[in-house]
Amino acid sequence: MENKSEKVAINKEELKKRLTPLQYQVTQEAATERPFTGCYNKHNEKGVYQCIVCHQDLFSSDTKYDSGCGWPAFNDVLDKGKISLHRDASIPVVISKMLGMVRTEVRCSKCSAHMGHVFDDGPPPKHLRYCINSASIDFIPMKPSAVQTKK
Repeated sequence: MENKSEKVAINKEELKKRLTPLQYQVTQEAATERPFTGCYNKHNEKGVYQCIVCHQDLFSSDTKYDSGCGWPAFNDVLDKGKISLHRDASIPVVISKMLGMVRTEVRCSKCSAHMGHVFDDGPPPKHLRYCINSASIDFIPMKPSAVQTKK
């Protein structure tokens, strides 16, 4: 996968001061927040979700949906170059095959922060479910439009 984003170096000590312990564990140690606990799971405002580490725009609220999985779910990214995909080796292949589930990790292409995972059980037409930790993203609300609506 080609990354269109310029990579940035992350100072781990500064990051530990800026992020909460959970945000640091999720983004830097590939931890996972508990399901149904994240602030963006049932979040429905219009706007853009950014990487909490480097502030790169990753997901649009237009592609967010309630998958029922307990984490924010999106059926697409803003741009394929803004993420990188990696085989998740945290679950042994034998167990993954027994469960019928091979996980693909999603990372920010700019800073390599762990975001979550992508699965192929999402809604049509792409059938993708980007299952993203709330602790790895920040929300930027859509600015009010300057266009007045007709009465």
